[in-house]
Amino acid sequence: MTPRALAAAAAGPVFSAGWLRNQGVVILVALAAAAALSLIARLGVGRVGRRMGERSGWAGAFGGRRVQTVTNSLLNVALAIIWAITVLVVLDQFGVSLAPLFAAAGIAGLAFGFGAQTLVRDGLSGFFILLENQFDLGDTIDALTTAGMISGRIEAFTFRVTSIRSFDGTLHYVPNGNIQVVSNKSKGWARAIVDVRVAPDEDVERVRHVLGELFEELRKDDGAAGTLKGGPDLLGVETIAVDGLVLRIVADTRPSARVDIERTLRERIAARFAERGIRVPAATVPVARPEP
Repeated sequence: MTPRALAAAAAGPVFSAGWLRNQGVVILVALAAAAALSLIARLGVGRVGRRMGERSGWAGAFGGRRVQTVTNSLLNVALAIIWAITVLVVLDQFGVSLAPLFAAAGIAGLAFGFGAQTLVRDGLSGFFILLENQFDLGDTIDALTTAGMISGRIEAFTFRVTSIRSFDGTLHYVPNGNIQVVSNKSKGWARAIVDVRVAPDEDVERVRHVLGELFEELRKDDGAAGTLKGGPDLLGVETIAVDGLVLRIVADTRPSARVDIERTLRERIAARFAERGIRVPAATVPVARPEP
C-alpha cells in the first residue's frame, strides 16, 4: 500500500461521514453555544456596569475607569470559563484523553497557587476595593496596614498596589492585600471642631450671644456658605480649667474644606473676641530656673 493510501486509511475513520454526523455536530454546537454565551456575557456585563455607575454615583474620569476596570475583569473571567469548557468539549470529541490534561493542570495550578498566592490576594483585594467604592483618586485616607498606619492622599490605584502620598511628600506603595482598615476623610461630609478658651470669669451667655451673631454672619457669607453643610454651632463648655473655660464649636462641611473652615472660625472668633472685649487666658511661657 502506498504512503498516500496509508494516510487516507488513517484519516478516514477520523473524518468519516459518521464522525461528522456525531462528533462534528457536537463541536459545531459547542462553538456556536460558546459564541452565543460570549455575546450574552458582553451584553450582560455591560448592562451591569451601567447600572453600577448609576447606582453608585461614580462620576468623572476615575469613576468611568473604575466601572470599566470592574466590568472588564468580570467579562474576562466569564469568557475564560466559557472558552475553557468549549476547548475541553472539542478535545474530547477528537478523542483526546482529558485525564492527563486535568492532572497537569492540577499540578500547575498548585505550583502557581503557592508561588502567586500574595499576588492573587492583592488582586482580589483591589477588585473589592473598586467594587465597594472605598476611595477615589485624590481622597485623603488613613490606611491601617500590616506595616502600620499610613495617612495621605490617593495618587494612583491598580488591582495590586495603592499609591498614597503622605503629607511630608513621601509616596507609599501599599499592596492591596496588606490594607486592613481604610478611614476615608473625603467621603460625604466632615466635621470641623474648634475649641476656644475664655477667661474663667467670662459670662458664658454673653459669649454665646456674640458667637451666635458671628455664626449667622458666616452662614450668609458667600465664601463660607458654599462649604458649610450645617452650623457652626456652639455646643457649650467642654472643659473647666483653672486658667479658663474651653468652649467647643462644630460645623459640618465638605470634606475638602474642613481645615479651611476651622482656620476661618479661629481667625474670626479671635477678631470678634478682641472687638467685643471678651478676655482669653494669657499664654503661659515656662521660665527656666537659674542653675544653683
